[in-house]
Amino acid sequence: MEAFEPRPGWRAWVYEFLLFGIKQGWACLFGGLLLALLLATHFFYPDDAPLHRYDFLTLAAIAIQAGMLLLRLETLREAAVILIFHVVGTVMELFKTAAGSWIYPEESLLRIGAVPLFSGFMYAAVGSYIARIWRIFDFRFTRYPPPWITWLLAAAVYINFFAHHWTVDIRYILFAATLLVFGRTRIHFRVWRTYRWMPLIVGQFLVAVFIWFAENIATFANAWNYPGQEAGWELVGLSKLGSWFLLMLISFVLVALVQPVRPLSPPDRRSNSAGSWTSAARSRSW
Repeated sequence: MEAFEPRPGWRAWVYEFLLFGIKQGWACLFGGLLLALLLATHFFYPDDAPLHRYDFLTLAAIAIQAGMLLLRLETLREAAVILIFHVVGTVMELFKTAAGSWIYPEESLLRIGAVPLFSGFMYAAVGSYIARIWRIFDFRFTRYPPPWITWLLAAAVYINFFAHHWTVDIRYILFAATLLVFGRTRIHFRVWRTYRWMPLIVGQFLVAVFIWFAENIATFANAWNYPGQEAGWELVGLSKLGSWFLLMLISFVLVALVQPVRPLSPPDRRSNSAGSWTSAARSRSW
């Protein structure tokens, strides 16, 4: 193994950076496959196929989920998270489509009202990513708030997704509350050997940015249309980043119900003494 050990300095930096990207991609497996299917079926799915494209996507998502469980790429706990996300997401989809926030323009048989069942798997993909990344990077936390406070905040965010259609949108109050509750929380993650850290809020925002990019790909693939996209695709507004950030809060709290919120132990703190996630990579022999 020592023959493949990167030398100290920039080589160790590059190795850890590449390993970080590989692990991130591995954690995104479910969402990446689903996004690839959206694009592939948009370009190549035959118009005269006996099975509607949306129905094919639903069956394909179920097959991917089953395959990940059979191949032990996903644990039963993680599958439970995906089921929770599917239910929570489908309920939101039913309301939002009825309110005219977006539409699903294609026909399908596997649907509830105006919502094709594959849509719930797009929320499940977010849950799958968080649950898998939690395990792959062996998350630890410092200054994590009491769980009951996070539950109340997540419930308020979820309710506001619905209630703002009738009352005042309190998302800016929720942004401030999120900063108050999680502002001092650090998430510690191990890419290679040493724990790195970043503010939890920063991590959630970065994931929200990537989801926004994925959303643009999905709407380009005609998975759904926002108002203004019916006549032709256009970039999703940056205002959606706020919605995705709040959704990330709900997602994180839901995953924390089945994944342990472990503190950083004293030995981990000593190995983490080099500082933040941008500190120099520490090289040791195996």
